[in-house]
Amino acid sequence: MAAISASQVKELRERTGLGMMECKKALTETDGDIEVAIENLRKSSGLKAAKKADRIAAEGVVVTRVAEDGSYGVMVEINSETDFVARDDNFIAFADKIAAAFFTAKSEDVSAVMAGELETAREQLVQKIGENIGVRRAIVVNAADGGLVGEYVHGGRIGVLTVLTGGTSQVAKDVAMHVAAINPAVAHPADMPQEQLDQEKAIILAQPDMAGKPEQIAEKMVQGRLKKYLAENSLTEQPFVKDPNQTVAEFVKVAGGEVVGFTRFEVGEGIEKEEVDFAKEVMEQAGRR
Repeated sequence: MAAISASQVKELRERTGLGMMECKKALTETDGDIEVAIENLRKSSGLKAAKKADRIAAEGVVVTRVAEDGSYGVMVEINSETDFVARDDNFIAFADKIAAAFFTAKSEDVSAVMAGELETAREQLVQKIGENIGVRRAIVVNAADGGLVGEYVHGGRIGVLTVLTGGTSQVAKDVAMHVAAINPAVAHPADMPQEQLDQEKAIILAQPDMAGKPEQIAEKMVQGRLKKYLAENSLTEQPFVKDPNQTVAEFVKVAGGEVVGFTRFEVGEGIEKEEVDFAKEVMEQAGRR
């Protein structure tokens, strides 16, 4: 049996993206023949999944599940590289399976829930579809006694879970629809971070009409504009999207409830996408021929 050198392991790792021990094992089984090792590894789903693991997956779907009694709900973001794959039936079926698993586990731990069978299913889907696919994040939201959780997903890309004390499931869903459409920063004015208020205050003070104002007048103007800012960015104070004549808080109160909070996921938010000029790539390839 041929001795396996570190350089051989290194080369196989670079060409496959797999771990050191897995590469060493593959080389040992083929007496150091890298090409045969690669061929053998390609017969397993893990290789193709690993080769694509470093590719940016910023498309995908958000899925939600809420208990029949509204006592808790989960929301999960599953990513793909392209929107085309996000609409593929196989990908959608996988996303539903993932959502069901998190719902049953009542867990936000992606690594723990995905371990074993689900990770194998992910790797098999990567092999079948040919794109990097991953489960990015999950959240579990619980309602207090007498409260309920509402859900709404818009176009598969924006998901919201709301929590109310009292009210009905339809009201909770309507509030979730409002959050999806308007995207408030916080649930209540008191929830706004002080850092964000300080930043907004600095912006207000820098506006042209604040120049030369006496300190007391300037402070009154600042407080008035901060109050407006809080009203515009706090869920409970916003005009309800279905009836702008009442605020969200007023809409929920009519149904006998109060807003506790919300969580909003949008596919790919916070992921730095790599912009690819496909037309340029094609022209460059054509020019090499």
